Amino acid sequence: MIVRIVTMEFKRENIEAFKKVFEEKKERIRSFSGCQYLELLQGTDARNNIFTTYSHWQSEEDLNNYRYSDLFKETWTETKALFSKKAVATSFTKLHTLG
Repeated sequence: MIVRIVTMEFKRENIEAFKKVFEEKKERIRSFSGCQYLELLQGTDARNNIFTTYSHWQSEEDLNNYRYSDLFKETWTETKALFSKKAVATSFTKLHTLG
């Protein structure tokens, strides 16, 4: 399993616009082949313009299929225009889960 974490910082005036984009796309992303989990996190207090997506993918191939899809291109184009800084994306191989 691949865990993908993407941290994005937005111009404060664009926070609501980003939330709207995510709301419109989240079900399509979550139902994309290989996506097993999708979560959106928002920073607290003074860092509330920082958001992180946390997703689980069945394989790196599934993640890459999403990253090269029309859905991703469309979503990323809308989202990227709202940034105040470049996003940071990292993929991890999930090794252990403690319950």
